[in-house]
Amino acid sequence: MGCGIFGAINYENQHVFPYVYWGLRAQNHRGHQSHGFLTFNDNQFYVYRHLDLVPRVKTKALNEWFGRLPGSVGIGNVRYTTSGKVDDASIVEGTQPVVAESEGVRLALSFNGNIVNTSALKKEIDKYFSGFVYHCDSDIVCYKMLLALKENKDLVGAARVVMESLDGAFSVTGITGEGDFFAFKDSHGIKPLCAGHDPEGKTFAFSSESVSLDMNSFVRDFELNAGELVTVSKEGFKRIQIIENPRRAFCAFEYAYFARPDSRFNGKYVYEIREDFGRNLVKEFDGVVGAADVVMSVPETGDDSAMGIHDESGLRWERASRRHRYVTERAFILLNAERYSTIDKKINILGSKFAGKRVIVVDDSVVRGDTTKVIVEKLRKAGASKVYIFVTFPRIIGPCFYGIDMSSYGELIGSRYTAEEIAKLIGADGVCYQSIEGLVSASGQSKDELCLACVNGEYPTPCAQRVADLMKKRFDAGYKENGRIYESEDAVP
Repeated sequence: MGCGIFGAINYENQHVFPYVYWGLRAQNHRGHQSHGFLTFNDNQFYVYRHLDLVPRVKTKALNEWFGRLPGSVGIGNVRYTTSGKVDDASIVEGTQPVVAESEGVRLALSFNGNIVNTSALKKEIDKYFSGFVYHCDSDIVCYKMLLALKENKDLVGAARVVMESLDGAFSVTGITGEGDFFAFKDSHGIKPLCAGHDPEGKTFAFSSESVSLDMNSFVRDFELNAGELVTVSKEGFKRIQIIENPRRAFCAFEYAYFARPDSRFNGKYVYEIREDFGRNLVKEFDGVVGAADVVMSVPETGDDSAMGIHDESGLRWERASRRHRYVTERAFILLNAERYSTIDKKINILGSKFAGKRVIVVDDSVVRGDTTKVIVEKLRKAGASKVYIFVTFPRIIGPCFYGIDMSSYGELIGSRYTAEEIAKLIGADGVCYQSIEGLVSASGQSKDELCLACVNGEYPTPCAQRVADLMKKRFDAGYKENGRIYESEDAVP
């Protein structure tokens, strides 16, 4: 599932809720559908879960929140659904953090990622927990780890069981029933997770993105390695490399779309990487750039790349497209009937600024093509003479099994059509994708350190590769997909 996770522990017995609260507020872009907080105090878990964005908390209400969520250690989660059902009742049930308990062993987890081999895991867990009810993949992770702890394994052994049993992406922070605070990543390190501390060295935290550490005035210490477990004590972090995997696979989509521009990965701020995306597009499509008059970005993830195009080419970046900040729905996770209306309301284009102009439109990605088509239509109505779409993320040809809701071949316009065909379908004069090589170069990582499965078909985990290959063969033969293919009983080997 697409999520943001945050957790913190304070060793001066201060309420940890404010840190977790601001940690989630800073990451609300990672999940709009629901949010949840959990704290541990006097051997009890205290939980608050709710739909929608993280709410505003007024100062006068702090004592009420401290009473609801007492304790000096806590975790939180913001979520959008990539596993389980999507009706409101199911989203409420799948809201994190999740808690599991059996025979005196207790565990609470906040999870970001997606598990591919859920079908087999659900059957296995059900053998040991007859009352097990699956709402989302975080339940799988929590109960699998709880089972390992019940078998008298310590945190290291339990984390190893999870890493070796689950096929997919998972970054996790959690609290045991004894109040032990920890975090770990899957053996490929697909999802981000970093660690930091306050200037006094009394509070330690884990976060999906570094921006949440910034929000709390914390120092960023390190990004967790793939296959690493980190525990926390008064002395600080203890790093334990559980699984050595030569194939790291950090999600490349974080750079183009998912992460906040002021977060930092691999020593670079995301906005700097996106500016380099724009510079790459100028170099790769210099003929189109030379014939254009103006650059327009699709706000807000296209803004930094537009700046890069402007900087490299000298073309004016016309800031005449604006995003309504309170329309928060992501177009590519909406139902078809909702998508056009939401896009139309979400992005306002000042058409008079583009009348008679040859316009380069900069977008982070093209998933279904809906957003792009609406924007092209608006520019045509405004009188733009040419509309070229510059896309920072390479053409998406396959589904994501790791926590981005692009879950079937049929919904992906790039899996069925070439760039030239897509241009005709959306009414543009051209669609220009950044190359995979350009994206890799700008990221500062090597190609074999990134997950590029959705653009090259090479999935880093074996079950995902088998499912992708099987379903692609069926799709090409006319098979009609019904929902997320990794949740289909006949899809997962």
